[in-house]
Amino acid sequence: MNITLTMRLMCAAGALGLALNAQADSLASSASSASSASSGSVSDSLAGSSNSSNNKGHRTADADYRIIDIAATPDRAERIRVTMQADDPAQRIVLDLPHTTFDKQQLAVGDTMYAHNRVYGIEFGRADNRQPFYLVLADEWYGELASRPLSL
Repeated sequence: MNITLTMRLMCAAGALGLALNAQADSLASSASSASSASSGSVSDSLAGSSNSSNNKGHRTADADYRIIDIAATPDRAERIRVTMQADDPAQRIVLDLPHTTFDKQQLAVGDTMYAHNRVYGIEFGRADNRQPFYLVLADEWYGELASRPLSL
């Protein structure tokens, strides 16, 4: 394991802990199940967003976003599509959340969320309590954190 991968894993582990609010039960769960419930990749979680984050440096603006629509994610029964818009109508985010994450947050049209860029991706949370609850990891980070079988 090289230093870059080690640093990425340490940052991602810290981010995951932040997103899970460092709850004791979260620390006891396995990394793979925790990450699937609280994070996703850019290609898996952002759909048709203006200025979506990707590997080329295009980033979602750090801002508060009002939820303007909630719908089923096409062809993905396990996800809910949340469309948000900032004060600037050109800044729109379409975020596909896992049902469990969506249900836990009790999000509704009119609620306000925030997006905050991090080195590893984009942090999303409720604007009313400023607590992150979902991380959209840059694809290269997400891929490096994927579970892989070990052979001995």
